[in-house]
Amino acid sequence: MLEMKVPSPGESITEVEIAQWLVADGDYVEKDQAIAEVDSDKATLELPAEASGIISFKAEEGDAVAVGQVVCLIDTDAPRPDGTATQEAKAAPIAAAAPRPTTSAPSYAAGTPSPAAKKMMDERGLTSTDVQGTGRGGRILKEDVVKGPPSMGSAQDQDRGSSRQKLSMLRRKVAERLVAAKNQTAMLTTFNEVDMSAIFALRSAHKDSFKAKHEVGLGFMSFFTLAVVRALELYPDVNSMIDGDYKITYDYKDISVAVSGPKGLMVPVIRHAENLTFRGVESEIKRLAIRARDGQITVDEMTGGTFTISNGGVFGSMLSTPIINPPQSGILGMHNIVERPVVKNGEIVVAPIMYVALSYDHRIIDGRESVGFLVAVKEALENPVDLLMDGDINKALEL
Repeated sequence: MLEMKVPSPGESITEVEIAQWLVADGDYVEKDQAIAEVDSDKATLELPAEASGIISFKAEEGDAVAVGQVVCLIDTDAPRPDGTATQEAKAAPIAAAAPRPTTSAPSYAAGTPSPAAKKMMDERGLTSTDVQGTGRGGRILKEDVVKGPPSMGSAQDQDRGSSRQKLSMLRRKVAERLVAAKNQTAMLTTFNEVDMSAIFALRSAHKDSFKAKHEVGLGFMSFFTLAVVRALELYPDVNSMIDGDYKITYDYKDISVAVSGPKGLMVPVIRHAENLTFRGVESEIKRLAIRARDGQITVDEMTGGTFTISNGGVFGSMLSTPIINPPQSGILGMHNIVERPVVKNGEIVVAPIMYVALSYDHRIIDGRESVGFLVAVKEALENPVDLLMDGDINKALEL
């Protein structure tokens, strides 16, 4: 009988949470098969089976378990379903394997419930046809059972109940950090607007050739990232952090990019953005976004940034006050682009305008630096050929 213990997902992490069992209690599992998803306060990871055999749970979904705690047993002497013996039956128990980043969603037959959901269904006399599953591949979760079967009656017959679901460790950690940022920093936000006409013209003229050569799109994020890098060079206090009574200023620019992942907000980091070209930034953003979307992002890829860019515009946000990502001292908020009447050369014209916001820690960044930084970003975005491309578009875009 093999005892499977929770391995450490990373330094300083002492506890994880069983987010979801990917197999049922009593199933036969194969060695290295993903048997559970575990949440830490930084990422969601898969737990692989350390041997083949019949699995027996020692923890339920939603349980918080310490690193090193036994979460399941695997009977390595149990025969395979086809009756053949396992190789592990005669072997010594292997060392605990490290959890692997999630690679892809497991495949479930529609209507398959999690063990906890199945227990609730049995207690309520429900079958899989009575409950609509909202989990991966139509899997039935506990909250689906709580909601019960859909009503076909009138509005007066509708269920007016509610569901209660524990937040994941990752979501709780995000909440904790956001509250800490509000309570422990002197946060202030300054605003400006950017005329995106020049960037629109550049993208319209070169996006096809850029994508054909580099196999990645020429988006807005590369312009914003390089504009931020330039502004951080001009205003290094924005690229600083407070450590007790000291100010730490970094000579490199590791730009965190806030993206929405399947488990909530993810903030992967573009390392040494000051050394990247337009192609380099776009390629790295694409790589990190895919890893975040697929649940493959690692803890190391989400830590150590010196400044954050958040793009609420992709969701339609007109204006917001983004919250600082501690221990950083500044975050730039991008918003949607709307055609608005503006005055140019004494005439009213229509131009694509984006409102931008810089939230900053006033303890370390003064008004002059914050306003100057945002103006520098605006200047670079409105004159990208001269300020971001050194006057040579083809060289900058590597065309």
